[in-house]
Amino acid sequence: MTDSCESLAGALAQQIRTRLEAAGGWLGFDEFMALALYSPGLGYYANERPKFGSMPESGSDFVTAPEISPAFGRLLAAQVAEALERTATDEVWEFGAGTGALAEQLLGTLGDKLSRYTIVDLSGSLRARQQERLAAFADKLHWADALPDAMQGVVVGNEVLDAMPVQLLVRKSGEWFERGVAWNEAEPGFAWADRPTLLRPPLDIEGPQDYLTEIHAQGEAFVRTLADRLTRGAAFFIDYGFGEGEYYHPQRHMGTLVCHRAHRMDDNPLVDLGLKDITAHVNFTGTAVAAQDAGMDVLGYTTQAHFLINCGLLQQLEQMTQGQRAMAAKLMMEHEMGELFKVIGLSRGVEPWPALGFAQGDRTHRL
Repeated sequence: MTDSCESLAGALAQQIRTRLEAAGGWLGFDEFMALALYSPGLGYYANERPKFGSMPESGSDFVTAPEISPAFGRLLAAQVAEALERTATDEVWEFGAGTGALAEQLLGTLGDKLSRYTIVDLSGSLRARQQERLAAFADKLHWADALPDAMQGVVVGNEVLDAMPVQLLVRKSGEWFERGVAWNEAEPGFAWADRPTLLRPPLDIEGPQDYLTEIHAQGEAFVRTLADRLTRGAAFFIDYGFGEGEYYHPQRHMGTLVCHRAHRMDDNPLVDLGLKDITAHVNFTGTAVAAQDAGMDVLGYTTQAHFLINCGLLQQLEQMTQGQRAMAAKLMMEHEMGELFKVIGLSRGVEPWPALGFAQGDRTHRL
């Protein structure tokens, strides 16, 4: 690591260690993950280091769909435009806007259908990049640090739910434990520490094998809060994940938690703090149930490939150059983003409608 990286990681580790000691020597992984990602000025999403980009040479760690191809935002805009009309609203709320690429694509495509575009983002450094990139749309742009008490419009979130802190559960020799973090004095550093727990995955895991998985209390609480605040509108979340039956399949015994740095993945979130992303796949059944319990309707659930094709991807491919087609195709190819990434649509305060993005290939029945 460079000196600046070592300094950042060391400062964040000391801050987390102080919190760990105050908590009696053990932190649930969800709290550890929240500190590693969001500690002001130091956490991965709160520091100044670059994160988004197509190549590691730029210092980036991963690339998202809007950076792969501007077609992503233009196609999502077709669904957003329909939702704005159906809900009789004229505002978009984007969570976790990253570099501003998706906002730029949506604002440029939706035009006068939008009177206001609000970005909810905890990162001050990313907000500065967004302001610079989106200067042409300054008259419509607003930023918020938290949700208001009441809101209307269409909510979008691309790769937002996967960054919500998760709790880790591990079954060993038939007994369930919550996996947390402690400090190892013998070999100084953070280490895994398991405690007996009454927490369980939402499904019984068949078989006697040891099993590691995640539960998503914070992500589902976010969905319930959104449902409480959204008086009239719709929401579309795009992320990698599965329905409950696939998420908690007996063969998925190592969980889904991964880290991203320099376009490589690893499975150790306890080192290089603040220098790499920590994510877990989304349990979309839990997302849907949380939304429904809070009064929202599920408009649809499908793969990213089906969603984008329903929104007109094949027609757009015909208008692209060969290079542009190759990049846009990554959005729908099964071995790229097309199958692993899913889209869920939700609504509140309006009569549900057959939403464009779920016209073919809807998998709501599999949630």
